Amino acid sequence: MQGCGNDYVYIDCFREAFPEDAKQRGALVRRLSDRHFGIGGDGVIFICPSESADARMRMFNADGSESAMCGNGVRCVAKYVFDRRLVSGDEIRIETEAGEKIIHVAEVQAGCATRLRVDMGEPILSPREIPATVENNVRFTISATDKLGNQREFQATAVSMGNPHCVIFVDKITDEMVFHFGPQLEHHPFFPERANIEFIERLASNELRMRVWERGTGETLACGTGASAVCVAGVLIGATDRAVRIHLPGGDLDLEWDETSRHVFMTGPAVEVFTGEIS
Repeated sequence: MQGCGNDYVYIDCFREAFPEDAKQRGALVRRLSDRHFGIGGDGVIFICPSESADARMRMFNADGSESAMCGNGVRCVAKYVFDRRLVSGDEIRIETEAGEKIIHVAEVQAGCATRLRVDMGEPILSPREIPATVENNVRFTISATDKLGNQREFQATAVSMGNPHCVIFVDKITDEMVFHFGPQLEHHPFFPERANIEFIERLASNELRMRVWERGTGETLACGTGASAVCVAGVLIGATDRAVRIHLPGGDLDLEWDETSRHVFMTGPAVEVFTGEIS
């Protein structure tokens, strides 16, 4: 399944056994994620039973490392359990490593969910909890080395949506930013658990363009937690409205940081591409 091109291999652990052995699980994830020798995807997501919610999501990056949350992924998990009638009603609760998320089915076609709205919860803004070793997470300077060996400085904002994000507003996004600076900033000492790096162009107060370098994966066509972090960062630095449409290479996401609840809400598509079996 994919949400705005952010594609994962989904395994139904209501029927299959979740691989508990970390070493074997990592090898499985890397094999299935490989776009040349496996199925291909930004990672693997296991849809598991939950004692407290309708289902539990375990999300793994293409390199085998686990992440707490994936906004595009959780929409697809909700679509899966809705389409297969594993839940009743259009409100779905999914347990994640970043807490329980509530998803509302916004559009249905031929009995299948096509567009869903996710309550992403409150952003984490404490540097210690993001985690980021900066004093002021709203505005700080982060640097990387360009291809000529010179230092390039960026003004950044750090936000966690269950996983750490470094949001950088620029005049124009370039491939060098994403592919050269992105990997460096992912591993910057400011981020002890690494970070997802978002480069943002401001088109209007309610419209942005975004590209993202995801930790453990590389550039992806979309990132739901990243888009949520961008929505929050834009408000914090006074660059955007609380409701924004974000254009990503894989499609558009609508974000809103609600002033009353302080929760971020994300609305976007979820698409099942194919179903099959692999030995």
